[in-house]
Amino acid sequence: MSETNKYMMVGERLCLDFINTISWRESEDKRRDWFTSYDKLVDWSLHAGIVEEKQAHLLLKKSVLNPSESEQTLRQAIQLREAIYRIFCSFTKKELINPEDLTNFNKVMRHYYQLMQLVPMENDYSLQFDISEGAFDSMLPPIVQSAVDILTSEQDLGRVKHCEGDPCGWLFFDTSRNRSRRWCSMADCGNRAKARRFYQNKK
Repeated sequence: MSETNKYMMVGERLCLDFINTISWRESEDKRRDWFTSYDKLVDWSLHAGIVEEKQAHLLLKKSVLNPSESEQTLRQAIQLREAIYRIFCSFTKKELINPEDLTNFNKVMRHYYQLMQLVPMENDYSLQFDISEGAFDSMLPPIVQSAVDILTSEQDLGRVKHCEGDPCGWLFFDTSRNRSRRWCSMADCGNRAKARRFYQNKK
């Protein structure tokens, strides 16, 4: 995925877009992590719709006053992202899951699920995380929930795919009717693959 489209959300699910916050994940030379600071994590969370603008300003202001805590949250977010990535990759590649990744994810999941509560809606109830808008890690529970929703559904898990564009490395949720999607984005990796085939045919 090109760096110019760094906030292009093509995963179709929140947790997959979260995973895709590394450009050219499978390239040693081009690989670039977007989360170089807590500010970047908040900025992406705002773009992803996890936090609102007022909340983002609050978190950024608090991070200036508590740099060590915001840095710790950043490390936590990156560790969570990489654990989820490896878990999903194990499924796409039909490999065994690393027990350590599953243990780490379960630990994070248990922590946030303690904060769940029933909230009355107009005609029913909704499960929501009872976490303060000012909590440094307030963007993480929805990401965890998104991953759990996929991992606990055999049908959904079967739709998680690995982009065939080398060395993209992004994951996406295939919403096509016949599950024929091959690239994270037809406009990016898809077109690049077509251009490569065209060049090879011309040769």
